Amino acid sequence: MTAHQRAAVAALTALAPVSWGTTYVVTTEFLPPERPLFTALVRALPAGLLLLAVARVLPRGAWWWKAAVLGALNIGAFFPLLFLSAYRLPGGLAAVVGSAGPLLVLGLSALLLGRRPALRDVLAGAVAAFGVSMVVLKAAGALDTLGVTAAFTATASMSAGTVLTQKWGRPEGVGPLALTGWQLTAGGLTIAPLAFLLEGAPPTLDAGAAGGYAYLALVNTAIAYCLWFRGIGRLTATQATLLGPLSPLTAAVLGWAVLGESLTALQLLGMALAFGATVAGQLPRRTEPTARLRAGSQPSGSTSGCVNRTGLPRERA
Repeated sequence: MTAHQRAAVAALTALAPVSWGTTYVVTTEFLPPERPLFTALVRALPAGLLLLAVARVLPRGAWWWKAAVLGALNIGAFFPLLFLSAYRLPGGLAAVVGSAGPLLVLGLSALLLGRRPALRDVLAGAVAAFGVSMVVLKAAGALDTLGVTAAFTATASMSAGTVLTQKWGRPEGVGPLALTGWQLTAGGLTIAPLAFLLEGAPPTLDAGAAGGYAYLALVNTAIAYCLWFRGIGRLTATQATLLGPLSPLTAAVLGWAVLGESLTALQLLGMALAFGATVAGQLPRRTEPTARLRAGSQPSGSTSGCVNRTGLPRERA
């Protein structure tokens, strides 16, 4: 993959964590309170069924259980824990805990993929985590133990799912749209019984809540996860997860622009450090081999993608 192609792939993949950084403003400003399971269900299952209808490809053989595992890690566990932390933590603090993701992915990549972590990646992950922590330094006194635990567990689940997604790749003839649909549907079906058992009947939705759920399902989930899983197939797991700090940075900027939260000079410095580490994590290594294509994936220079000219998802094998 050329430097230009790598930059294009990284830029498209970065749109996913940027979109996820908007989750916290949408959750706190538009959605019904204290309904993390229902919110996770509405975000995952409709998006998964929509992508399945568009892709019209079902798993085969071992991919039934692989899709179930990935769906549980990336969606079924991640979404409820994410929204639980969003309801219990102030501003973008829930996303900030996710800054540990790159370091977790480095460790899991060594364990599951046999990839020895490079010193540069470890430093980039540590600097990103430190920079993000500076952004929310003022919120340290408002920490909620359950919220922080939920946020960290969600990060660990997503990190494991990211590494396994790269380890297993995609089956031949299957594009990122179908793979995303499998995981969202499997994760949504995992969440559904828990949502109705623990939270009861769905709440009454006003126009703002309905719009918020529609945004989360289509833009924040269907399109964003398609871009994310496409990127994992072309970048290394470490490069992909080092884009993760863009989520809390987006949340912090929206907290300032939309919620009227202040940003100090120290927080701005932290944002610069985190963003710099994110960019550094995308630079090619001198000894980096040519990126391995995932089974059945398009060459790096292909025009295949997750959205067509109308902005709607599309499927390409």
